[in-house]
Amino acid sequence: MADVALLLQAVGFAAHKHRDQRRKDKDASPYINHPLEVAKVLATMGGVTDLSTLIAAVLHDTVEDTNTTFPELEKLFGKEVRLLVEEMTDDKKLPKEERKRLQVAHARRLSEKAKQIKIADKICNILDITNSPPANWPLERKEGYLDWAEKVVEGCRGFNPNLERYFDEVLRQGWLKIEHSRVTL
Repeated sequence: MADVALLLQAVGFAAHKHRDQRRKDKDASPYINHPLEVAKVLATMGGVTDLSTLIAAVLHDTVEDTNTTFPELEKLFGKEVRLLVEEMTDDKKLPKEERKRLQVAHARRLSEKAKQIKIADKICNILDITNSPPANWPLERKEGYLDWAEKVVEGCRGFNPNLERYFDEVLRQGWLKIEHSRVTL
């Protein structure tokens, strides 16, 4: 029961930290939906039951996108969660293109648990971009995201075949939707 309580504590913490944030879709959905979906994909599609991995999935954007600190995460959720979130966190001081380049370059060096979170994160982002895209994203930007996500995930393979197969299917469906959009333009 303590595990469930700690996971729910992480959900509450993330919801509080992301409370004023919205996704870029046309409905401006609450941002918290994203990290919750990442954890859900890990559990349901990837069969992940490891508590630290699921908690880190829920918290993976808190340091990058809110005023959360790594020491704060470690105090509340332990060192392992903190280290996993650290692996997932981009340095926002760097230009966007450099952050993207570094995600590809660093993917192979991530821990097994962080690689699984990264794959689930890319799955959720592809689903969002192809099903409910940001209103101002042209087709080329969506294509660029899918290309880049595939490169990041390439460095994360080898630890969770079910999650990897799901990524491949989501990517395939994403390309089909983009191609359909191109034809109907």
